Amino acid sequence: MPETAPKVRRELAELSLLFELSQGLDQSHDLRDVLGPALKAVAKHTGMLRGTITLVNPEQNELYIEAAHGLSTNQLVRGRYKLGEGIVGKVVQTGRPAVVPKISQEPRFLNRTKARKETNKEDISYICVPIKMENAVVGALSADRLFSENVSLEEDLRLMSIIASMIAQAVRLRQQAQREQEQLLEENTRLQLELRSRFRPANMIGRANAMQAVFDLIRQVAQSDATVLIRGESGVGKELVAHSIHYNSPRAAGPFIRVNCAALPESVIESELFGHEKGAFTGATQQRRGRFELASGGTIFLDEIGDLSAHTQVRLLRVLQEREFERVGGTETVEVDVRVLAATNRDLEAMMSTEAFRQDLYYRLNVFPIHMPPLRERRTDILELANFFVEKASKANHKYVRRISTPAIDMLMSYHWPGNVRELENVIERAVLLTTDDVIHGHHLPPTLQTAEASNTRMNGTLEETLNRVEREMIIEALKNSAGNKAEAARELGITERLMGLRTKKYNIKPKQFRVTGR
Repeated sequence: MPETAPKVRRELAELSLLFELSQGLDQSHDLRDVLGPALKAVAKHTGMLRGTITLVNPEQNELYIEAAHGLSTNQLVRGRYKLGEGIVGKVVQTGRPAVVPKISQEPRFLNRTKARKETNKEDISYICVPIKMENAVVGALSADRLFSENVSLEEDLRLMSIIASMIAQAVRLRQQAQREQEQLLEENTRLQLELRSRFRPANMIGRANAMQAVFDLIRQVAQSDATVLIRGESGVGKELVAHSIHYNSPRAAGPFIRVNCAALPESVIESELFGHEKGAFTGATQQRRGRFELASGGTIFLDEIGDLSAHTQVRLLRVLQEREFERVGGTETVEVDVRVLAATNRDLEAMMSTEAFRQDLYYRLNVFPIHMPPLRERRTDILELANFFVEKASKANHKYVRRISTPAIDMLMSYHWPGNVRELENVIERAVLLTTDDVIHGHHLPPTLQTAEASNTRMNGTLEETLNRVEREMIIEALKNSAGNKAEAARELGITERLMGLRTKKYNIKPKQFRVTGR
């Protein structure tokens, strides 16, 4: 029983130590935060005098002490070894542990740290075990303890090997996490570059001279922080210009926040732009950051700027001038570092003449204007855009459209495109969905694009015959509207009653047949 008690105490101490180590090694992803406490725990449970964790520096082919217990800072710095040098170097080189009952009798023990200078070396035992990751040795765990005939160094070696294995597992997991983090950073960088490539001027489709002028302006203004006002009809791609400016600017890594001023009700636009404090209005249950705060460090794109109310225009003017504002219901001034890009399809100059748009705000926004041309002014780009949208819609809808037929191309080129590029994209997507033979034909296009040839509705007859037919239809329609009253029908058509009488005789039209009983 007396021999069993120390063994039980030792086993309990080992279990307590291993449990504490398992808890401590999971506390942080930074090894430097957990290795020191791990060695301190070993000392507490085993009576270790000093302990070190030495790791390999593969670039310099040497070993250095990463963490230690019982060493001063100066002693720790001195603990550097070449591979194969001393006991630590040999353990790492061979991958085999070393047990030294008395360091005074071991010539390979270098005492490089000078930590045992004041200690009787006859009384010190030394154990060093390799730290292995798979088949590679990445370092060593070593410990001093007082020599005693009653101490089993073999048991210490077994315990140290288990601890080294736990440390190796922690190192492996952290290296794996570090590799995953590096991969995420690389992926993030790749996506940023892809995003920049997607929106940079070189990737905006357009060979027309008008678009080349736009590209030149984007290149000139992208590297600055100047406010840009993008003008153009609806659907021309103003947001694409804003994206291109942001992702080719020094702010590309920052946020890009888009605000559609026309889509937000006047009652919430200020809260959306500038945020609000808790209790500022009914439903404001907590503080909320506005779009300007969210865009700090990056770019805010104010689309449809011409639809802002007069009150919001005043607050926006202050942000452009001072780069500061107060949240709705608040008194604290919020400063932001944000670049402002704005866009509109409205005639701001005409709005200024009626005081619907502030003149001072206009001049603050119109620092660097860019005009996006409508699609009808860049017809040379229509086919290239159409091909791009065919490919895009085909991928999205899992189809393979090989080409656009010649009649369909003629229809696309002859149409006036009031909805601009957005309308073209919608037309192509519809055609991709309709085609069954992987070719876009004329009959796949909407009726607004149909020509007489494509729809087989070519008008027959001479010009005079056609005009007579149209005139007859208009007279009959006017007589229907007036219930057969020739005088009223003549006024509707803008002709005299005499001329109306002549035309009804010419086309053999009987006004009486259009009269309504009781009128």
